[in-house]
Amino acid sequence: MIKFGTDGWRGVIADDFTFDNVRRVAGAIASYVRSHEDPRHGVIVGYDTRFASPRAARIVSEVLAAAGIPVKLANDYTPTPAISFAVKNLGAAGGVVITSSHNPFNWNGVKFKAKFGGSAPPAIMKVIEEEVRAGAMPSGPPAAIEEVDLKPAYIAAVCRFADLELIRKANFKFAVDAMHGSGRGVLTKIFTDHGIRHVAIRQELNPLFPGINPEPIQPHVAMLQEVTVREGCHAGLATDGDADRIGAVAEDGSFVDSHKIFSVLLQWILKRKQWPGEVVRAFNTTRMLDRIAAKHGRKLNETAIGFKYMADLMMEREIVIGGEESGGIGYSRFLPERDGTLNALLLANVMAEEGKALGQLVADLQREYGPHYYGRRDLHIPEDVKQAAIQRARAVSTKRLGRYSVLKKEDLDGIKFFLDTPTNGNGAEAWILFRASGTEPLLRVYAEAASPELVEEILASGERFVMG
Repeated sequence: MIKFGTDGWRGVIADDFTFDNVRRVAGAIASYVRSHEDPRHGVIVGYDTRFASPRAARIVSEVLAAAGIPVKLANDYTPTPAISFAVKNLGAAGGVVITSSHNPFNWNGVKFKAKFGGSAPPAIMKVIEEEVRAGAMPSGPPAAIEEVDLKPAYIAAVCRFADLELIRKANFKFAVDAMHGSGRGVLTKIFTDHGIRHVAIRQELNPLFPGINPEPIQPHVAMLQEVTVREGCHAGLATDGDADRIGAVAEDGSFVDSHKIFSVLLQWILKRKQWPGEVVRAFNTTRMLDRIAAKHGRKLNETAIGFKYMADLMMEREIVIGGEESGGIGYSRFLPERDGTLNALLLANVMAEEGKALGQLVADLQREYGPHYYGRRDLHIPEDVKQAAIQRARAVSTKRLGRYSVLKKEDLDGIKFFLDTPTNGNGAEAWILFRASGTEPLLRVYAEAASPELVEEILASGERFVMG
């Protein structure tokens, strides 16, 4: 059974992710494009650095072409946001990316991008999933498959969005980590071409992602932390396996989580740039964003987890910035799509304009809006344990977690408890979120509180709760 998650379909290579299943998904996408879009506009197809990605992309292209849909196929490993940009820039009917993003090396998958250049909204994904179940495999007059270089136009576009001359003049030094993903060589080329000081790591092709999952969080950023300190850098910037997410490290080597990255960018946009629009965040992100938006008189929207929900909102109205816990952040004025390279450039832009290293910017936020700390645990547990934990969390009788009483619950996506804990003055109001994966035997536990110690205590209590 092929089931679509928050951003397409993923599976274990050779078990679920087989060429036959890739053909099934491609057939469903071809059927969707023929029925709901103008197939003459064609589809953009790209791929990341994972095992079998180039071959799978060729298979998708062949299925689409056999259905009478012209294809522009990337001629190299290409960041997912570059595929999305090409879809919108070239007026294509949609885009397909062979990637499993931040998953371990033995996973791969298929993402579908809508014609507006962003994650396909739930309504489109539902149609494609139904076409898979129906075994759709349309045919038509054979169309052409053209290999193209999608990177130059994308690089030019992100360079126009950031002030690279200001970054160069600030003379900060950056460590750049592609995590062996499809962002390899992209940010380093931009920095080299514009005379921005940097050192680069993990740019080489290695589909085994040795020692890491290509996800820019701890512990996978350990090498970036070490290099940032050793080389005297003012920040370390990382992109994930398909370069649509960002991770960062401060000048002292400390990890800067996605919540602080989002907060730094939001503060700069509203205070310095004063771009118009509302703010949107996912259900599992920091509530520091609520405080920043309120101070600057901006409406804040909260969505279910998955950037496709934000892309949906970006189609309805102007969203100045939208972001999620995993490091995916996007802007209506550029593309309704998350973009690790663009956000790396904008972080460097903030540093240059404020004249401060990344760690100083984070410390300033903690002083102004109160201490906010965050943590996450991924619990790989049997399906029955996962479902039982969610049912207990949902139960009206559950009114305490560890030492703390539950003030209220929310269930937008998973079950969130708001806890009666100390706030260290004006610090974060504590919460914990239990969310079961719809595609894996996995339950994620997220927490935010006013101190790192409190976050760890809450997460430990949450794990005990899950295990019964």
